[in-house]
Amino acid sequence: MTSLLEFFFHWDHYLREIIVTHQDWIYLLLFALVFCETGLIVTPFLPGDSLLFTLGILAAEGWLNIYYLFFFLSLAAVGGDNLNYFVGNRFGKWICSLEKSYLIKKEYISKTEQFFARFGAKAVFLSRFIPVIRTFTPFIAGMGSMNYGRFAFFNVSGGLSWIGLFLGLGFFLGNQPIVKNNIQICIYGIILVSVLPLALEWIKSRLALKTKRSPPLK
Repeated sequence: MTSLLEFFFHWDHYLREIIVTHQDWIYLLLFALVFCETGLIVTPFLPGDSLLFTLGILAAEGWLNIYYLFFFLSLAAVGGDNLNYFVGNRFGKWICSLEKSYLIKKEYISKTEQFFARFGAKAVFLSRFIPVIRTFTPFIAGMGSMNYGRFAFFNVSGGLSWIGLFLGLGFFLGNQPIVKNNIQICIYGIILVSVLPLALEWIKSRLALKTKRSPPLK
């Protein structure tokens, strides 16, 4: 447990060790990580925004090549969503019909369906910037038989924008003293901003449920 917390709070240091140890395979490893975060509905907990930001900082420090990162991670983001779409299209209704699943939380699917209902096809693009929701949106799009051409447009544009934005932020801000000397605080800030929409939605739903349960005043 202590080792896990140590990794969580100081994972920028561990990334440097991983880069040194697996320098010949590092881009493939990072590809797999982003691919799983976006393409597998059983791994929505994997790091996304904060990972990209940290990788941008490491690229600015010379540990990684920013162009290789953008190419491989964009390919992973687009490919992951593409796989997720086809899994949802082929197996989505069967997965959702399962009464119990220890790997997939039904509330994640429910929240994503609400998000999709609100924004329509644009949800594929917008969800890129919201953890968990971005993992389930292509799955719901496939399950709802969204036109593939329309999905592909928002998938590619969203994937390139997501990778480019967070890699770019890390790369261009990484050498600034205020960021360089406070990398972990910046990472926590990215995580906080990323999960804020989900937290606000949870609070909103709890308040609505509480209001519904409260008896009317006479």
